[in-house]
Amino acid sequence: MSETIGGIETSDLDESAAHCRRALAKLHGGRLFLTGGTGFFGSWLLAVIARARAEFDIRVTMLTRDPDGFRRKRPDLAGQAFIELVQGDIRSFEYPAGRFSHIIHAATDTSAQADADKATLIDTIVTGTRRVLEFAAASRAERLLYVSSGAIYGPQPADTARLPESYSGACDPLDPRSAYGEAKRMAEQLCVCSYAAGGPAPIVARAFAFVGPGLPLDGHFAIGNFIRDAAAGRNITVSGDGSPTRSYLYAGDLAAWLFVLLLEGEAGAAYNVGSDRAVSIAELAHVVARLSPRKNGVVIKGQGASGPRSRYIPSIEKARGLGLDVWTPLDEAIRRTMRHAQDGRQPLL
Repeated sequence: MSETIGGIETSDLDESAAHCRRALAKLHGGRLFLTGGTGFFGSWLLAVIARARAEFDIRVTMLTRDPDGFRRKRPDLAGQAFIELVQGDIRSFEYPAGRFSHIIHAATDTSAQADADKATLIDTIVTGTRRVLEFAAASRAERLLYVSSGAIYGPQPADTARLPESYSGACDPLDPRSAYGEAKRMAEQLCVCSYAAGGPAPIVARAFAFVGPGLPLDGHFAIGNFIRDAAAGRNITVSGDGSPTRSYLYAGDLAAWLFVLLLEGEAGAAYNVGSDRAVSIAELAHVVARLSPRKNGVVIKGQGASGPRSRYIPSIEKARGLGLDVWTPLDEAIRRTMRHAQDGRQPLL
């Protein structure tokens, strides 16, 4: 088995760090406060810093509700001297002492369980963001990256191939399914209001869909389901008709994007984060089956599409203006994620 940090191959981490080396150099000597460090995004950010520590001195204080759980899950990361774990709830945590130069607020539970309790989900996102912003101002942070979501745009019009950051559509506030997107919209507003009142410069990262080692394989993400089933030797099942269209950015590319946005993004601006290369869910299932060494079959349960095709594809021209791009092809991203699952570094449900 290849050398890993946090379950991620060091070759992957070297590749990611190379894409954001200039940003990491700007963090050298800094102190970063991170929320969401135990999740998919946060684990990649920590692993990239751990790999780059030989060159850059970056200290991280990470907020978590369960430090012991993180130590059990990621002992090689939790044991790193540059990481300080602070226990607390995002809505009420006690401020760590001292000054922090930068903050990444990436804490959001996107699980099906969290979505079932929408009032708590909204409160966690909005109240948690307000608490982080108050802490950022108190600690005299220079810049803050808020990880938002493409869900803030609401349904993508059928005649819009890729959603730009200037798109003025929004979630339906009378639809309970809009809870996550509505809360993320309000959190973005809190960030810019804090900035107008003299708080740290906020940069908003509107995240779309991703794939990579560590992606939850628990039934909430289609690509995770497909890779889980392929790695376990089962047929890949599409519950609908397969017509919805998505795009996927590799996690190593994602981590590099977030570091670049934190250090080089325009203050008060939002950037879509994702791939602009569309693939239907049915096509995706067949791609995963083709790349699997187990020669899995594909079962599409739904009938033909009965309405407009669902799309969730960002425009990333604004991010490309910062030198960011989709560096890892989808086939390679799926291969790496599948290898991670098959090597036993992630349980197959």
